[in-house]
Amino acid sequence: MEDNKNSVLSFTKMALVTAMYVAITVVLGPLGSGAIQFRLSELFNFLAFYNKRYIYSVTLGCIIANWMVSGPVDAVVGSLSTFIFVSLGTKLFSGYMKDRILKGLFNKAFFYFSIFFSLSMFTIALELKILFDLPFFFTWLTVGLGEFLSLLVGSLIIDAISKRINLSE
Repeated sequence: MEDNKNSVLSFTKMALVTAMYVAITVVLGPLGSGAIQFRLSELFNFLAFYNKRYIYSVTLGCIIANWMVSGPVDAVVGSLSTFIFVSLGTKLFSGYMKDRILKGLFNKAFFYFSIFFSLSMFTIALELKILFDLPFFFTWLTVGLGEFLSLLVGSLIIDAISKRINLSE
């Protein structure tokens, strides 16, 4: 019975993160898509450092939100990119979770992940190049910078929450 209870609780937490990712992305609409974007919902990527189940929550949230905001191509490309780079990034940088930088302001794992994930925005730049003939390198720069800023803000939020709530459960 205890395993069933834990499974239901785990699934509920995943569904909640998925729903919040979608809600924030859709409410902020145009701010979170296009060649210049600030997608605050990307803060949920950091939950995967505490529990790998959130990789699936964020990916599903990305699929739903991208479909609603940008359409089916972005639902596939953006979400596949999210799945790959959140999975890889958490694997690469989890060892730095206890380290801090900039006078303790940033969690080192989150900071490195923010750089890594921002660089992965070449996938979105390529998508926008193919779909809308936007200049690849300039679009990669603008999408990457927007992603970096949204991740830095998100890292501070998740880091503060993690001091009050055990996010690994």
